[in-house]
Amino acid sequence: MIARMLRCFLLLQLAAVGALALGALRFWDVAPSVQAWTLALLSSLAVLLLLRAWITVQNFGLSWHYRSATPVRYKPPLRGRLRLFFDEFFATLLASSWSMAWPKKNWHIALQANALPVLLVHGYACNSGYWRQLGALLERHQISHHALDLEPLGAAIDDYVPQLQRAIEALRARSGSPDLIIVAHSMGGLVVRAYLRAHGSAGIARVITLGTPHHGTHLAQFGIGSNARQMRPDSHWLATLAASESAAQRALLTSIFSHHDNIVAPQTSCHLPGAKNIEFGGVGHVAMGRDYRILQCVLDEIALAQHPGAAAANGIAHDVCGVLHQNPVSGVVI
Repeated sequence: MIARMLRCFLLLQLAAVGALALGALRFWDVAPSVQAWTLALLSSLAVLLLLRAWITVQNFGLSWHYRSATPVRYKPPLRGRLRLFFDEFFATLLASSWSMAWPKKNWHIALQANALPVLLVHGYACNSGYWRQLGALLERHQISHHALDLEPLGAAIDDYVPQLQRAIEALRARSGSPDLIIVAHSMGGLVVRAYLRAHGSAGIARVITLGTPHHGTHLAQFGIGSNARQMRPDSHWLATLAASESAAQRALLTSIFSHHDNIVAPQTSCHLPGAKNIEFGGVGHVAMGRDYRILQCVLDEIALAQHPGAAAANGIAHDVCGVLHQNPVSGVVI
């Protein structure tokens, strides 16, 4: 459903570009030539991109208003701030206009033995196409994985739990592994926690969340649907979810987040007591799904869950996340 909506939205944008170009030609009162049409279309496309960029500006503005204090070690220079904005803008543009509008096949079953499969759970107003970059990395490492689509768009978070349960059972059946790892972005992490509340943690080796508003986000007040209301910081749903969790369930989670998240604010809402928390700087909310530092850290966490003893002995989990101790501008494990 999300893919169809995004394709329709893209067609509407292209139609608007064409109409704006035609209007520009009439306003300029020039003869319709190849050069004139090219200039008009490029100018109209630039206007569209500026409007899309303005949405990203607004998100950063709102997240700054509701922000948590940013540790000094994560405050980027001007160049870093510009990169933060453009990385998030292009990540949003590519996700909404390409990877989520035309999601690829979301099943990959590898022949590698003794490797736990990975289930990918997207966030609010997204679909399985969000995981295109991570999916390609998992395929390259011959790790079985599946990315599910949560529907409908505005359902209550608990309504997604049966869909997640079916996806877990299907991945277990296809891969032949009784245990698996879950990687979830944004709201997807809350869906996984709701699943653990309902069904327990049997068969779940690790849960890795990216930019999940574990304590809610103020920007949810601008969203639509029951799930958006449940993600507000003062929601009863979040309070009851937290109260239901045991220390063992919390210890199963790794929460990866950015102090510059432009959707989750305050950003420290992603910090989950009792879980393993890994913080970064200079990465936006959507860009987390394609940032090389984040993705490598996810792979490190997967390696730890796959073979805890071997990974620790060989230093696999320190390839990137360990370096972050020495480079706190990029991130740090806490």
